[in-house]
Amino acid sequence: MKTITIIGAGMMGSALAFPARENGNTVRLVGTHLDREIIEQSKKTGRHPKFVKDFPAGVTYYQIEEVDAAINGADFIICGVSSFGVEWFRDEILPRLHDNVPVISVTKGLMNTPDGDLRPYPDLWQDKLDALGKNIPLCAIGGPCTSYELVAHDQTEVSFCGKNMDALKMIKAAMATDYYHISLTTDVLGVESAVALKNGYALGIALTIGLNQKAFGLDSELHFNSQAAVFGQSVREMAKLLKLQGAEDFDNLVLGAGDLYVTVYGGRTRLVGILLGRGLNIDEAKAELAGVTLESLVVAERVAKAVRVKSEKGLVDLKDFPLLMHIDEIITQKKPVNIPWEAFTFEF
Repeated sequence: MKTITIIGAGMMGSALAFPARENGNTVRLVGTHLDREIIEQSKKTGRHPKFVKDFPAGVTYYQIEEVDAAINGADFIICGVSSFGVEWFRDEILPRLHDNVPVISVTKGLMNTPDGDLRPYPDLWQDKLDALGKNIPLCAIGGPCTSYELVAHDQTEVSFCGKNMDALKMIKAAMATDYYHISLTTDVLGVESAVALKNGYALGIALTIGLNQKAFGLDSELHFNSQAAVFGQSVREMAKLLKLQGAEDFDNLVLGAGDLYVTVYGGRTRLVGILLGRGLNIDEAKAELAGVTLESLVVAERVAKAVRVKSEKGLVDLKDFPLLMHIDEIITQKKPVNIPWEAFTFEF
């Protein structure tokens, strides 16, 4: 059995405490400076305020000031912060960690560079570790998994990726259960790109739900033809982006497509996409969802910027990404939703 420290008490980080503790491991859940109320309530009630099920007995809870004690003796660290906490984790947590203790991150996202490259978060953290002279295996989790369904023990299949296969096997042995199934791969770029790219495209599919509500009423039946059409175009564009990224294993497209599916059917990205489809502009949609973390908007904008840079260099044709470009226009230029249906068609 292992000692596992989870840093970040949001819904996904906290959800991972369930398979971790149910396997008999020692589990320490550390809240960031934004999670104080979550940790206090968890200490009092044994339940995350957004879950309908108690944590497994034996999980212990720490405020951020106690992070050093929580890290001490851990066999591996789970990073459970959102993409908005990537730099915080890099600057505040990585310097505290001990050599040879792996980190596995559930944070999904990409950073764009001025050259048009898209870098996964573990790459950014590796830069910091290199500067510090630390040897810490970095791993990440990708695949279709919502926090509340993991807590409910719905059958879930994900991929753990990292350059150190021994570390991945150790973490899998500690985390895998009869409902949490884990594949292993060393293709970090492919996995992290696939599961990050789906964010903006999930918003694109949700646009069709809002458009139909606008046309037929909020209580009208769902229209799946339009959703399916945008889903197909999303997967087509994701495949091209993975190739552009240099992903090693095309099977990672399956991870991205699965994650795209689950994101469309629940979560924050669905909500903002529906509001935009109903006719709200991006500022109005954000105001409607005040307080909700909208990582999908950040990822979509970064990917679109990178693709535009690549286009200026003659490396890609923007006509190959009509959906991404329209999503970017909606987000950055506040253009109304006008899905370019005919641009999705093709001839062999």
